[in-house]
Amino acid sequence: MKRALVTGATGCLGRHLAVRLAEDGWDVTGLGRQQATGDALVAAGVRFHKGDIRDQQIVDEVCTGQEVIFHCAALSSPWGKYRDFFSSNVQGTRNLINAALRSQVQRFVHVSTPSLYFNFMPRYEVHEHDPLPTRPANHYAATKYLAEQIIMDAHLQGLPSIMIRPRAIFGPYDQTLFPRIVAANNKRGVPMIDGGQALIDLTCVDNVVDALLLCQSAPADALGRAYNISNGDPRPFAELVSRLFDMLDMPLRHLHIPYKAAYGVAALLEGVHRFVPALGEPSLTRYTVGSLSVPQTLCIRDAKEQLGYIPRVSIETGLQQFADWWRDTSC
Repeated sequence: MKRALVTGATGCLGRHLAVRLAEDGWDVTGLGRQQATGDALVAAGVRFHKGDIRDQQIVDEVCTGQEVIFHCAALSSPWGKYRDFFSSNVQGTRNLINAALRSQVQRFVHVSTPSLYFNFMPRYEVHEHDPLPTRPANHYAATKYLAEQIIMDAHLQGLPSIMIRPRAIFGPYDQTLFPRIVAANNKRGVPMIDGGQALIDLTCVDNVVDALLLCQSAPADALGRAYNISNGDPRPFAELVSRLFDMLDMPLRHLHIPYKAAYGVAALLEGVHRFVPALGEPSLTRYTVGSLSVPQTLCIRDAKEQLGYIPRVSIETGLQQFADWWRDTSC
């Protein structure tokens, strides 16, 4: 029986991965911070450890004896302080790498992000080897890039490592992507920037889990690099949102706004929220404006050819899965 650690096990992706591994007969330890979700994981056959990757002692404990580490934990948000992103995404990753090297883990599988590519300009079929922007789009992208460098260094030191950059993960247990859109709809409406015609690349969470499992069994010559992952089926934002709200059986409220106006409002809101931190996350950030209105699609050819990745769950099926889960949890 193979032994694996899943970090971020109480998040959307980590939870799906931990349960799939347990169903496949793995001895799985999940590390996360939410006890209620941890209890659900235990019921699904996962050993749960409540803790934070920023704590080296906890990380050392859960990494001991593991054969594979799936690193799904991250601070992923369009807003926040750089020190918080650095602590979670850089220092947390360094803690895991240190423990993995000491424990002689056989494979380290890391979840990175295609936010590294984003530069507020339309980009289509972005390849993993295309140049990255000279200036990261936000703190999340900046710190995830640093985390990738730590992992690449560890790979050169002898830790077999591989990374994926999945685009816009969604599905049951999602607390980031579609819940923000539903919340916006409940307030003033969903921003349809420039008509909502920007192509959006999404990835069903089950497809990302498939990619992670392929990474743990990938041949040695596929290691030491990152792979783009998506459904390979970009859709206009307006089409996706309309389909989602039909499935949710909820009225969709459009908030039509030009890109320049949306960007200006977001910049103003960011300024206000920086001045008054107690206000929390702005309802609109410049990065969010860009991600909803500036097309960015990924080339997933390398993942298909070198990992054998095939996106088996369609966008429609993924939307229906999310809608069913959302209705069940909202009742």
